[in-house]
Amino acid sequence: MSSRAFRRSALTGAVLAAALGVGTVVAACGSDGPDGVGSSAGSALAGGPVLLSVADPYIPLPAAGGMAAGYLTVRNDGAGEDQLVKVTSPAADSVTLHRSTDSTMEELGSLAVPAHGALQLARGGTHLMIMGWEKPPAVGDELELDLTFAKAGTIAIRVPVKPLTYRPGQ
Repeated sequence: MSSRAFRRSALTGAVLAAALGVGTVVAACGSDGPDGVGSSAGSALAGGPVLLSVADPYIPLPAAGGMAAGYLTVRNDGAGEDQLVKVTSPAADSVTLHRSTDSTMEELGSLAVPAHGALQLARGGTHLMIMGWEKPPAVGDELELDLTFAKAGTIAIRVPVKPLTYRPGQ
């Protein structure tokens, strides 16, 4: 084999390997985690790879059936920052991003997920507002949420409804 043919063959193999690697990353986006609750997604976009996982999702049983808050942690084990830009649910009319302050609550357009860090949605801070439930929630129900990130794409998770007094780690 000539040197030129060898280089062409090596280049073709490298391009094919890169294409297959990208396909694997895209296929990983939105897959369920081993426990069926958390999910992970990855993307090798500008700024380094984004490797997201979702942990400890829950919705406290709302006092009134039409509106509830949702909490979770998005971990990013990658070198690139990402942003949570949208959340939807097939079983709710709307899901919006909010931040509580001392005197008010404001809707947000997106939330940053830092590289090698976490976005924590927790009581008294940033959270999801879930409105217009398809059916009134009960403890033990699960709500599907589709979390859409600017770089990593969409991750589908199932979020359990917990008692109003529930705190993670209990």
